[in-house]
Amino acid sequence: MALVTTEKMLKDAQAGHYAVGAFNVENLEFVMAVLAAAEETKSPVIMQTTPGTIKTAGLDYFYGMVKAAAERASVPVALHLDHGDGYDRCMQAFRTGYTSVMIDGSHESFEDNIALTKSVADAGRAMDVPVEAELGKVGGKEDDGPAVEGESPYTDPAEAKEFVERTGCTSLAIGVGTSHGVYTSDPHIEQSVVKAIRDAVDVPLVLHGTSGVPDEQVAEAVKNGICKVNYATELRQAYTKGFMAYMAENPACFDPKKPAKEGMREITELVKIRMTNLNSVGKAE
Repeated sequence: MALVTTEKMLKDAQAGHYAVGAFNVENLEFVMAVLAAAEETKSPVIMQTTPGTIKTAGLDYFYGMVKAAAERASVPVALHLDHGDGYDRCMQAFRTGYTSVMIDGSHESFEDNIALTKSVADAGRAMDVPVEAELGKVGGKEDDGPAVEGESPYTDPAEAKEFVERTGCTSLAIGVGTSHGVYTSDPHIEQSVVKAIRDAVDVPLVLHGTSGVPDEQVAEAVKNGICKVNYATELRQAYTKGFMAYMAENPACFDPKKPAKEGMREITELVKIRMTNLNSVGKAE
C-alpha cells in the first residue's frame, strides 16, 4: 500500500468518534515497531518526525523508511511533519513526499500565526496535502525549542473559529492543559475546552503532549472531539528501556541489532495499547 494523506483518516475518525494515533519515529527501529503494532491492531497510523529528528538524517531518509513501511503494510500509513518550524521547512516536506504537514505558528502573535498558517495551507491545498496548525499553547517543550510556561494553556474557542476560517487549515492542534516532554505534576485535560472548540469548528482536533496522560482522560477527550493523538516522549522512553535492559544483562554484546530488538519490542507493546484504547472509544458508544 502506498503512503496516504491524513485527510480521510481524520475525517473517518471524526465521523466514527475515535482517534488515530500519531507516533514520532526516531530511526528505522521505531518505524518497524510502530508498523508492527498498527498491523497487529489493524489500525491506520500516522508516523511523524520533528525538525529536531530530521536534523539527524534528513527528510529524505525518513521518507524512504516510512514509504517502505507503507508499501509493506495492509493498513493505511501517513507520514507527517510534526511542529513544522516555518514555511520553508513545510515546503521541503511537501517536495520530499510527506503526506501531511504541521505548521506551528503558536509562538507567533494571533495575526502572524494566521498569516503563516494560511501561506502553508494554501500551498498544501494546491498539492492535495492536508495541513495541521496549532493555536494556543501546549506547555513544556517540543524538540529543542523553547519551553512554554507562564501563559494560559487553553485555546480560546472563538479565536479557534476565526483561525480555522481565515487560514483554511485542515486540522487544529489545541491547548487544553497538556504538555510536551515529561510531566512533573499530574496532567489534566480541560474537557470543557475540548467540547467548546469542537462546537466552534468543523475540522478534526489534535491533542499534543499526550505521553503520560492517563488513558481515561485521553478517551474522554476523544469522546469530546479529539481525532488525532500524538505520542513521542513515551516511545523514546520505551525504546531506551528495552535497549538498556538488554545491555545491562549482556554487557559484552557488540551487535546493536540485539538490544535494538528489545527496544522495538517495548515500543510495539506500548503502541498496541495506545492504538487499542484510541480505536475502542467510538465503538463503546
